[in-house]
Amino acid sequence: MSRPDATPPVPSASPAELTLRGILLGGAITLLFTAANVYLGLKIGLTFATSIPAAVISMAVLRAFRGSSILENNIVQTVASAAGTLAAIIFVLPGLVMVGYWQGFPFVTTAAITATGGVLGVMFSVPLRRALVVDTDLPYPEGRAAAEVLKVGEESRHGGADSARGMRAIVTSTLASAGFAILTQTRLVAAEAATFFRIGGGATGVVGGLSFALLGAGHLIGLSAGMAILAGVAVGWWIVLPILTAASPQAGDVAQWANIVFRNDVRFFGAGVIGVAAIWTLLRIAGPVARGLRASLAGSRRAHGEAVALEERDLPFPIVAGGALAMLVPIAILLHHVVAGGPLAGAELLLIAASLLFVLVIGLVIAAVCGYMAGLIGASNSPVSGIGILSVIAASLMLVGWFGRPAGDPAQTSALVAYALIVTGIVFGIATISNDNLQDLKTGQLVGATPWKQQVALVIGVGFGALVVPPVMQLLYTSFGFAGMPGAGPNALPAPQAALISALAQGVLGGNLNWTMIGWGAAVGVLAIVVDEALGRAGRMRLPPLGVGLGIYLPMAATLTVVAGSVIGHVYDRWADRRTDVEGAKRLGVLTATGMIVGESLWNVIFAGIVYEAGTDAPLALVAGDGTPALLLGVAVFAGIAALLYAQARRLAGTRA
Repeated sequence: MSRPDATPPVPSASPAELTLRGILLGGAITLLFTAANVYLGLKIGLTFATSIPAAVISMAVLRAFRGSSILENNIVQTVASAAGTLAAIIFVLPGLVMVGYWQGFPFVTTAAITATGGVLGVMFSVPLRRALVVDTDLPYPEGRAAAEVLKVGEESRHGGADSARGMRAIVTSTLASAGFAILTQTRLVAAEAATFFRIGGGATGVVGGLSFALLGAGHLIGLSAGMAILAGVAVGWWIVLPILTAASPQAGDVAQWANIVFRNDVRFFGAGVIGVAAIWTLLRIAGPVARGLRASLAGSRRAHGEAVALEERDLPFPIVAGGALAMLVPIAILLHHVVAGGPLAGAELLLIAASLLFVLVIGLVIAAVCGYMAGLIGASNSPVSGIGILSVIAASLMLVGWFGRPAGDPAQTSALVAYALIVTGIVFGIATISNDNLQDLKTGQLVGATPWKQQVALVIGVGFGALVVPPVMQLLYTSFGFAGMPGAGPNALPAPQAALISALAQGVLGGNLNWTMIGWGAAVGVLAIVVDEALGRAGRMRLPPLGVGLGIYLPMAATLTVVAGSVIGHVYDRWADRRTDVEGAKRLGVLTATGMIVGESLWNVIFAGIVYEAGTDAPLALVAGDGTPALLLGVAVFAGIAALLYAQARRLAGTRA
């Protein structure tokens, strides 16, 4: 495959990287992971990151081939992760069925929405690589974890005591993480520890997910991001939630009461914080992004014989700009198909022009914000659904500004809601892929990959994903249906994010959105920015405002465990600072945390298939439900395994030469 730029060809002795077998293997893994993610997301509202499981499977397969390399393994996980990530489009598109606009998922239209947004996500994130991957200290926890998996796998082929210790650390924690995840599915031990209680006239609680993937992610993101998330938890759960529940007192189940208020109000408060923090983040990285664009332009004009460092070879800027503009053509055709002949007919030209401008401007902003969030907390934990919330609100407001709020015309309201969801679907594709792309490019940077080859692999992965998502969604639609759609049965899939996002579109266009909470959240976002800047000027540990927003928006079951992991990781690193080989000791801690993510991720892939075949979301349950014994046993086993894993890391660090 020839290069798309003017740089000299790589010598034939260079390791294999962008190969046909790597692309085909990535495509094969895509079929499994994308289908699993689509089902899991529609069933329980969660998806899993596919980079690390894909890297593990790739290493196992490619070891049988001569000439395979760490760079080829990296390409496989890049293709598979891009396609698997695109499955997050399920957070938007089922809304079109729920509001009665679609009667199923037309293949060409669904694939076009998925592919155009995904390719734009790749193109928009190319010039962000230098700003958010190279010239930054963002931790990229999953990117680092995937790189460590690839490095350990490569080193194990060449022997050596250090690689043997590293392999032992990652394999042990992988097995422990997967084993505990399996144990929680039997319900013999609880998957989370939760207690809810009344405080004054209101209610709040403390919830911690017993998840080694979250614990490992916390270790990798570091103490600063962890404390920012804890600040968000404190604001959202221990200040805002008690105030709001006190304002609407209820008798009965405290947990149900608190969770309803959290979903209906506190999440919108968090979305307001994320929105303001996202805008501030964009302003802060505007300079580095501009420098990245200039560097990309300069690189594309290099003389034919001038050598370019491997790690600096992005796709040339003309290809990036041309690819982004080319995507506007199918988007315009798609939107015209939606508008023509319906209640919105007659306004096609200006409406489509405004929508294309919206996709370009909002898409670029979202690409930068999602890349930053992936760098801060990891692609799995980034609240991409929160970005979807902000996107659908913005798209709906654009339509309100153009058409006003339709009064007494159900057909026009339905058409406007559908149009807003389709535009949001395209922007959401940008969000999910940029969230994943920069994480993958960080992995590539750490293993010495060629950026432009990864960027090509990401486009290929988008193509695979766009082909797989529509038939899987259609299969699940015909088999189960979705809660809230006309004629939904008792076994309908909940599709919670799609239900929320479609309700938001209807709320904005109907004039009944919860603007109060969004506004108060925006005010707290401004305060979080001021505090963070003051801490930075004082030379203290900073609290990234987006981290604060994440702590408010995400369920505490996820965030509190991440916070605990960041504290444990900090304590371990302080211990490692006192060792002779500081970096070696810290790397063993990183590998231990990486294994925690790998084990649970791989099990999620397997479990998704079991759930699908069994037709129930608890196919391994041995008891009826989680009780106090399961809770106590779960906490004890979780804490004990974590202690043993870190004790092993310290022991292995002590045996280094």
